[in-house]
Amino acid sequence: MTHPTPFTHTMENRITFLDWTRCIACLMVMLVHACEYYYLNDDGFHLATADDAFWVSAIDSACRASVPLFVITSSYLLFPLSRPTCDFFRRRLTRVLLPGVVWMCVYCAAFGGWERLPFNFPDAGGHLWFVPMIIGVYLLMPLLSPWAEKVSKRELQWWIALWFLTTTFPFVRKLWEVLFGAPSFGAIPYLWGECPWNDYGTFYYVSGFFGYLLLGLWFRRYLTSLGRPATLVIAVTLLIIGYLTSALVFYLRMPLSPSPITLPYAFAVDLEMSWMFCSTGVAFTVIGWFMLFSLIRNDGRLYRHVICPAAKVSYGTYLMHMLILTPVVNILARHFPTPAAIVLTAALTFISATLVSAAISKIPYLSRLV
Repeated sequence: MTHPTPFTHTMENRITFLDWTRCIACLMVMLVHACEYYYLNDDGFHLATADDAFWVSAIDSACRASVPLFVITSSYLLFPLSRPTCDFFRRRLTRVLLPGVVWMCVYCAAFGGWERLPFNFPDAGGHLWFVPMIIGVYLLMPLLSPWAEKVSKRELQWWIALWFLTTTFPFVRKLWEVLFGAPSFGAIPYLWGECPWNDYGTFYYVSGFFGYLLLGLWFRRYLTSLGRPATLVIAVTLLIIGYLTSALVFYLRMPLSPSPITLPYAFAVDLEMSWMFCSTGVAFTVIGWFMLFSLIRNDGRLYRHVICPAAKVSYGTYLMHMLILTPVVNILARHFPTPAAIVLTAALTFISATLVSAAISKIPYLSRLV
């Protein structure tokens, strides 16, 4: 069974709205990381003022869809596989893993942490967690492609609904703690077969970024059938619901006084419960943003000369951006109010990293790094 790919424009066979999605998602990542300056430091959670809490909640909650949007974009383009498995992995390893490993080495050379590299990404390049995660998604694609070729719309929607149930689990775990307290046999409440000697509970294999893989497939096949007015209404509704869920849960759990407040890093991790990439509110915003971006038809001069070139090197922009963002936010935070500093930091970082990435793309052999 073959399915057409909608919204295709003839410019090197690119899909216009996906290029817009890549660029906006990349900017969202930088807004998220600029926000982190205002509630995280080397010691853990640190909040200077109640105003910072408000602006971090307001801006960051709108941008947590960033990484899942990259996953949906990859699924939209690649799933199910259209080429042999070996060829698919060769291209993915060359285009994704190789640049990721090289940039991990760059961060290790600049900030240390070589001893961790055989096991995980370096601390100084925390955003590089994306590389092993997306490789994991790619590993699923050959296994699921035969099923994806013949799955019906109804069956696909049932699997997406099952995955969506798993996005409530961060809240279910918190409910467990409220009702019964933290378990004596582990740091977090275990659910449905999880225990200290088993991490793989009932829903383990249908949770996480697996759902965004399925959503990319659904969008490619069925999104256009909704029509533009319905797509717009659904997108805006989901964005509002998802944003309020993410923002209010985060803000209302934030300690606002006495300022400044410093708490262990574990507190910040727990605080971000409603910001987890596979939690309910964020999932709503991801779907809303993607549906909204799918309506973009602008392939004029701005697209040809700015958006398309930036999208082509957006992976490099993502990989290198923390080398630029950290010094930029340290400077701007001293001279601008919080919301202006966050937005300016993200914008300047995105522009600078994109220009550097574009320059690298012109150098023979190094172009693979971006």
